[in-house]
Amino acid sequence: MADSTHSPSPTTSSTGTTTQTTGPWRVILITAIATMLLALLVVHFDNFDAAPYSPEELAKKPNTLIPKVNQKMLHGSEKIGQGQLLGPEDIVYDSNLGVIYTSCYGGWVKRVRLNDSMVEDWVNTGGRPLGLALGHLGEVYVADAFKGLLKITKDGELEMLTNEAEGIKFATTDAVTVAKNGILYFTDASWKYDLHDHALDIYEGRPYGRLMSYDPSTKQTKVVARDLYYANGVEMSPDQDFVIFCETPMMRCMRYYIHGDKEGLTDLFVDRLPGIVDNIHYDGEGHYWIGIPLEHSYVWDLSRKYPFIRKVLAFLEKHMKRPPIEKNSGVVAVDLNGELLERYYDPSLKMVTTGTMIGEHLYIGNLIESSIIRLNLAQYPATALSSAK
Repeated sequence: MADSTHSPSPTTSSTGTTTQTTGPWRVILITAIATMLLALLVVHFDNFDAAPYSPEELAKKPNTLIPKVNQKMLHGSEKIGQGQLLGPEDIVYDSNLGVIYTSCYGGWVKRVRLNDSMVEDWVNTGGRPLGLALGHLGEVYVADAFKGLLKITKDGELEMLTNEAEGIKFATTDAVTVAKNGILYFTDASWKYDLHDHALDIYEGRPYGRLMSYDPSTKQTKVVARDLYYANGVEMSPDQDFVIFCETPMMRCMRYYIHGDKEGLTDLFVDRLPGIVDNIHYDGEGHYWIGIPLEHSYVWDLSRKYPFIRKVLAFLEKHMKRPPIEKNSGVVAVDLNGELLERYYDPSLKMVTTGTMIGEHLYIGNLIESSIIRLNLAQYPATALSSAK
């Protein structure tokens, strides 16, 4: 009797020749290879053009040697406004009223009372508010991704200030800050891609961002720095001599000087942050807090080096769904000279966009959560790297 475990068995064709039956694994392998080749061919002929980064930029590695860290910042944290604050991208605090303003999905700028965390649907911009700044008379300035630069009076009246510069409309108005003289400085992350396609801007790797100023007295909008890589968070220096702005995919923040001997010049404030960057806020006590939505990873490192990988990611972004690569999101604190001091993050956190200090609490904003995260830093501080667990 023949051994039934021997396979595959030969078969005879109608012509009398003997053929070998192809095993199922061969069919699967051939199908997989054919599918992969077809996919690569389709991506190859896609018109998306990813640009190479400079060798100098690729040589930079993220700085992971931060003196103090809290690697599990969700431990001991609280959720403020759970289910009522959808995607609270930025946070500013009005100490006179004792309220937090936060920018949410659905067009809402919401107010949260600090003493009891009561949430109020304050003003709807009709767009997607992102960066916020508190004015000197209680007004709130809004960088709305779709509407442009807006002003909300303390009575809740909405006014559009500007939505273009040099004849080019803003595609993603992103962040705003206010100088003591009333001049607003704000970013248009990309004049080419709107917020829905922000990932495509980063994958393309070309500088479509701008830093601008708006003078309320003259209603003039000026471009003060151009050719920026996804220009994001912006903040004034304590002495009002420069403006800091963040370039998201470059993992750095730059300085644009508005007064003094360096007026009109731009230089580096902090580089090689542990991931891509978002908003930046000064706490009034010598620290800037910078949101880190995505930690630098091996996948991101490869995509920076090889434009074709970014082209594949862009194809997935446009036509399917890109694989999730976000992890270890959080915030970092730097001093007035841009030196890294502390990092707060958590393995399960994704898309943290902002960090704001109010008293001894750190308030965390996020693009995908439905609440603000609050952490008492006196009780749950970052600790020296050697003793961090």
